[in-house]
Amino acid sequence: MISRLLVDAVLVAHFGFLAFVVCGGLLVRRWPRLLVAHVLAVAWGVYVEAMPGVLCPLTGLENDLAVRAGESGYQGSFIEHYLAPIIYPDGLTPTLQRTLAVLVVVANVTVYAWPRRRRSAPHAVAAEP
Repeated sequence: MISRLLVDAVLVAHFGFLAFVVCGGLLVRRWPRLLVAHVLAVAWGVYVEAMPGVLCPLTGLENDLAVRAGESGYQGSFIEHYLAPIIYPDGLTPTLQRTLAVLVVVANVTVYAWPRRRRSAPHAVAAEP
């Protein structure tokens, strides 16, 4: 039971990390302090996606925990049923992985390059003498 919950927790964290890699630039626009964490996450995500045979440590952890839970893979829970196909889609080839890596870079560069709207200062009302 605990191993099953740990598998689900790691899978949710993995999905959250992927979402941060893809969409984190939008968060950085709002909270610039996230910039370094986001750039590092994107670099790692692109590296793992672009280099065939390189696995994210979370993948190994998920598999180890699943074996400890008495399962042989990504089947069984609600979370895995819906999130695993997003993280590990069928037909994922090395070429598709590299294409996804390029798309992640392009999406994030676009978000970072998009001009920010300047907030106009509140109009000061001149005090009468």
